[in-house]
Amino acid sequence: MTIQAKKSLAQAPAYSPGRPIDEIKRQYNLEQVTKLASNENPLGASPLAQEAVRNAAEDIFLYPDPDGYALRHALASHIGLPPNQFIFGTGSDGLIELICKTFLSEGDESVMPHPSFSLYELNVLAAGAMPRKVLLRNNQGYKPVDLLAAITPKTKVVWLCNPNNPTGGMYTEQEQLAFLEALDEHILVVIDEAYYEYACHLPTFPKSLALLQSRKNIIILRTFSKIYGLAGLRVGYAMADPALIAELEKARPPFNVCAPAQKAAIAALTDKAFVEKSLALNNAGRVYLETEFSRMGLSYIPSATNFIAVDTGHDSKMVYERLLAAGYIVKGGHVLDLPGYLRVTIGTPEQCAGFIRALSKVLQDLSE
Repeated sequence: MTIQAKKSLAQAPAYSPGRPIDEIKRQYNLEQVTKLASNENPLGASPLAQEAVRNAAEDIFLYPDPDGYALRHALASHIGLPPNQFIFGTGSDGLIELICKTFLSEGDESVMPHPSFSLYELNVLAAGAMPRKVLLRNNQGYKPVDLLAAITPKTKVVWLCNPNNPTGGMYTEQEQLAFLEALDEHILVVIDEAYYEYACHLPTFPKSLALLQSRKNIIILRTFSKIYGLAGLRVGYAMADPALIAELEKARPPFNVCAPAQKAAIAALTDKAFVEKSLALNNAGRVYLETEFSRMGLSYIPSATNFIAVDTGHDSKMVYERLLAAGYIVKGGHVLDLPGYLRVTIGTPEQCAGFIRALSKVLQDLSE
């Protein structure tokens, strides 16, 4: 007799992460491989955060602070919210899982744009609920009001990814407010701002934190994995009304964020120079890639993040695999429901230039 998993998981594909560098080196017998697949910071982590991790090593035999007191108060000061409006997770991923575990049951529905971050759908299904996906406009972007037509009496959670992953586009403050005004306040809205630091300076980017003053049905997600460069330590945070935080705490695993991660996150918050340097590098890299894509005659989706989705005009799986053989790991549209596209992390100038050379050769070979 075969042990059966939940029926709701039958339609759920496993998450497809960016391939590890060492794996590609082994598979293709390469000495040099560049990873531009997982939207990691090409500068690494703040030197202050790295030093905090080294200093934390002597205490790794102790369980971490389960409440994250020091990080909680550091973020409260940094962002300007009371400490009881935060909860921490193993990256945004862990918080998405926690939200589904806390607020979704068998027979519930959850609405999300598509394509968007695939872990929304996977965790909704794992909770026994049903995802209702709303297609992006021309595979590029969406306005939150587009999701209203998918709302039913069974809808319990709506996911808004802004800027959206994997396309990189963002919706505006007015578009977010229009959606919230039209939505029943008994429906939970999760605003995923994993790429917040790359977009928050844009004049029309939503001021989501202000919503927490008057709305009790909103959870905002952010992470230390992107601009802060702490992807390997897995620390993210959510902000919400204290009543929602209290419900999430009931289902949160104890000690879910390790001590080195907590201390690195605190240190990363203080290193404003590193964040500014990372943003400047990213902005320059984005302009370079956009210019090169245009020169090559390739269309791309305008991005407010640290990645760009570019239409290769060819089978994305084939282009992806040929780039692997050339030593460049990207994310292929064949696993993102973006046929023909590649999602490319904006790297250093050298990485971006090398990628363009490799992509040009691959496309030239495919066109011959």
